Parts: sequence; structure tokens; C-alpha cells
Amino acid sequence: MDAKDESERLINDLLPLAEKKLREYGEFYPYAGYIKADGKIVELGGDDPDTDRPKSKDLIYVLRTSLQELARTQQIRAGAVVFNVAVNVPNSNRKSDAIEICVEHADGYSAEVFYPYQLADKEIVYGDAFAQQGKCDIFDQ
Repeated sequence: MDAKDESERLINDLLPLAEKKLREYGEFYPYAGYIKADGKIVELGGDDPDTDRPKSKDLIYVLRTSLQELARTQQIRAGAVVFNVAVNVPNSNRKSDAIEICVEHADGYSAEVFYPYQLADKEIVYGDAFAQQGKCDIFDQ
């Protein structure tokens, strides 16, 4: 399995949790996941001990820092952070809520994948997913 395929496997494993939380609560806190050296996928949450309602950017920082440490010590092959964003939909003049998954693989693959959606009666209606080149900030330390 190459880096892109393995990264897609991680995305496909992580996406259902965001969907579940959106259906139940209409929102979700950022979370992460990674692929261990043995191929096992692990989900990772974050918290802020100073508040019950942490800011998403603070949680993303904590999660990304945790993934960077795991990468630095060569415990993982891929890592991803999942969070909710408002995004400009390509080829249109509109903004949409979207699930964003920033995924990065030790072999140099990195992508930011967006799943635009609308929430109607606790059901998720997706628009066309799209991706762009990622930033490489987990393994490229």
C-alpha cells in the first residue's frame, strides 16, 4: 500500500466519527488519528484542562503537537487532524460548512481534504469533496 492509499485508509476510518457527532450535536470538537508502525489505526482526542469549552484552534494545536511527537519518535506512519471549517466551495460563489481532514504520511504525502455539507434534520447532505496539497507539518520537523 502506497502513502496515498494508506492516507485514504486513515481518512475513511476517521470520517464516521465527525458524521456521528454532527448528527447527534450539530458540531464536533477537533480530533485526530494515526497509523502505528504495525498498521493499526488509533483515534486521538485532545482537551484543555482550563475550560469545558476549549477553542478549536487550541485543540488542533494540542493534537498536531502530539502527532509531531509521535512522528519524531518514529511511532507512526501517518497522522491526521479532523475539524469543522467554513470553506469557499470551488467553482461557486458560496461558502459551506465542511469537515476538513489534514492528513500526512511519513513517505511525504500530504493533503487537506474537504467534505462540504449541510445539516438538515440531523442528516448530512454532502456537496462535492475536494482536496489540495497539505502543509507537511507533522513529519517535516
